[in-house]
Amino acid sequence: MNATWQGGHEPHAFHPSKLEYLRIVRRGLPLGILVFGGLLLLLLIRRFERPIFGTQRPITPHITQFVCRNAFRILGIRFATTGDPMQQKGAVVANHAGWLDIFTLNARKRVYFVSKSEVAGWPGIGWLARATGTVFINRDRKEAQSQIEVFRTRLMAGHKLLFFPEGTSSDSQRVLPFKSTLFAAFFTSDLRDFMWVQPVTIRYFAPEGCDPRFYGWWGDMEFAPHLLQTLAVRRQGQVELVYHTPVKVSEFKGRKELAAHCEAAVREGLGDLNVER
Repeated sequence: MNATWQGGHEPHAFHPSKLEYLRIVRRGLPLGILVFGGLLLLLLIRRFERPIFGTQRPITPHITQFVCRNAFRILGIRFATTGDPMQQKGAVVANHAGWLDIFTLNARKRVYFVSKSEVAGWPGIGWLARATGTVFINRDRKEAQSQIEVFRTRLMAGHKLLFFPEGTSSDSQRVLPFKSTLFAAFFTSDLRDFMWVQPVTIRYFAPEGCDPRFYGWWGDMEFAPHLLQTLAVRRQGQVELVYHTPVKVSEFKGRKELAAHCEAAVREGLGDLNVER
């Protein structure tokens, strides 16, 4: 079967059969209508939502959730969760396996991704990111204070900011070391006393007979072949979100201790899927 990685074939070498093309169209067409139709509706409502509510978004996040939940129904990927999303104000940190994480993390709980500023200029993806309220940051110390102020404003508004402390995506079968520098902003006087952090583990179970890394998107993989491969597989696998116990930032000595705690929780949540175990 072409959609698996058997025989050493990588996703960029994927060549669909006629039957797989039919699956791609059957799933891809309604998925495209759902995603871009939802985006257009979101942009329309946001034109009225922004001047009335400002940073508060009482309507548009529900559109994002609706799109993400139904994307899994269209794809045929089973979706499950363990634990409860935190109610406190603060951030979520998770492992990063690929583009499916966007749908996964938004399907259960409204989150707002924190991304490097370059993403804002990417064709298509940048437009989607801006529309859904992504926070873009520059890795420039001169802008550190202004970025912390943006974090504070969004967190105080009740937004759950989502960080990927690994800094890049993995093959979904391991957790890369967390970069503690990403946690430094949490310990400023503006954030430390009220902020909580919840570690979350994303677990992908590959379709039966496929490489365990099937849903992972990493390294120099191209997006289009990986998307086509995901659409073409005969029977999909499953994704599970594991919500760990939230912790208060002020209970930790510094960023390194908090990063280590969150990394250990996320790594433990991967369980038997972790190839390094």
